[in-house]
Amino acid sequence: MITSGFSGAQYFTRGLAMVKQKGIRKFVFFPLLINFLLLAGAAVWIFSRLSDWKQAIYDASWEWVQWVFDYMGWLIWPIFTLVIILSIFYAFAILANWIAAPFNGLLSEAVEKKIAGKDYDGLDMTAGEVVKDLPRLLGREWHKFKYWLPKALICLVLFIVPGLNLIAPIIWILFSAWMMCIQYVDYPQDNRKRPFEHTLELLRQNRSGPMGFGLVIVFFTMIPVVNILVMPVAVAGATIMWFEQYKN
Repeated sequence: MITSGFSGAQYFTRGLAMVKQKGIRKFVFFPLLINFLLLAGAAVWIFSRLSDWKQAIYDASWEWVQWVFDYMGWLIWPIFTLVIILSIFYAFAILANWIAAPFNGLLSEAVEKKIAGKDYDGLDMTAGEVVKDLPRLLGREWHKFKYWLPKALICLVLFIVPGLNLIAPIIWILFSAWMMCIQYVDYPQDNRKRPFEHTLELLRQNRSGPMGFGLVIVFFTMIPVVNILVMPVAVAGATIMWFEQYKN
């Protein structure tokens, strides 16, 4: 099993190398296009509204919290800005993954075929079969959303509780990293028709590696332009990690 966050993080780099390879590139186009359209729209919206949101947070805070903002704003506001950007990009990433789920499944399958070679033992689904399976795929994404939502609401509550709201951004970033790993490792799992609960069981066995992988995804998701590449690279990297660490 993965033994460190660093060993998990390196799978993102390997995913980047994988999507450049012949036979894989053609499966990258549609996830890349979907990610570009949604994240470009998110970036425009975020940066047009960011100053208004900062002022709204300040105005809605208690007086002593405003005092902390006044004297520690140089430290706190960058963290809050980071969380706002991450939250919106993550919401758009969820939508992108819903739309791109069939294409991400095909990309994951292509990556597994590439690294398994003649020993590939998957289902070998065609594009037509994936289209027929679309209702089930969307149901799978809905299952992930139901897992995410109550935990995200708890994190939201932490942001409005005095005192706890100072550590809430760190908790949110760690939770987002965990969800990112779940999201992408679940594609090769789903290709094998393994239940979502089995994905959670595998990743819980050793959280440091998955968290390292997820934190790298979170980091690059927050960088405009670069984040357009994140989805296909994360699918490829997660598939390699799954193949080497979790398949059996």
